[in-house]
This record gives sequence, structure tokens and C-alpha cells, in this order.
Amino acid sequence: QGQVVESGGGLVQPGGSLRLSCTASGILFSVYSMTWYRQAPGKQRELVAIMEAGGTTRYADSVKGRFTISRDIAKNTAYLQMNNLKSEDTAVYLCNAFLARNFDYWGQGTQVTVSS
Repeated sequence: QGQVVESGGGLVQPGGSLRLSCTASGILFSVYSMTWYRQAPGKQRELVAIMEAGGTTRYADSVKGRFTISRDIAKNTAYLQMNNLKSEDTAVYLCNAFLARNFDYWGQGTQVTVSS
């Protein structure tokens, strides 16, 4: 059974940086698309960044130029480097590993709070 676990969240001041990690186990990591989502209180879940199995990346317009998704296949880990953080980036960040309908794994999320 596959599993993904997020880490790296925390409290950061506006303009600061954080790097989130998503470590997978029990799956063939290299064939999965890895996606970061976020959900703020009272708002719908939002796709932040995706890295497809082939390496193609896409970003939400709100984070382009500030966030970077990457992966280390040897470590079964995807990353989300977040720079120039803004208060509106405050949310629970969730990692998803997706291959097909029955191969779809979510983590519990990690809280990111941007506040002075």
C-alpha cells in the first residue's frame, strides 16, 4: 500500500522561504505524477504545482515565479520550494501521488503560515 508524508511546514514572515517535502513509500515513485495542493480555511482546495512522471511541470498562476516543484527519484521525494511567501499563501499544503484511479495517494498535509 502506497503512502506519502509531507513535512517542512511552519511559520514564516512575508517575503520568506520554506521548502516542503513529500516522501513516498510503497510505490514506484518514478512513474507517478506528484502534485502539491493547498487548502485555506473556508476555501476550496487549490492545485499549486504538478510534476508529471516525465518531468513536465505546471503551476497555478498565483505562484508562478515564486514556487518550484522538483523531485529526487533516488529519495522517493518531491519538493516544493516556496520563495517570497505572502500572507495569502497561508494554507494546509497536501501532497498527492497519482498514477491511475486506484493508485492515488494523499498525505495528511503540512501547515504553512505566513505572518509577521
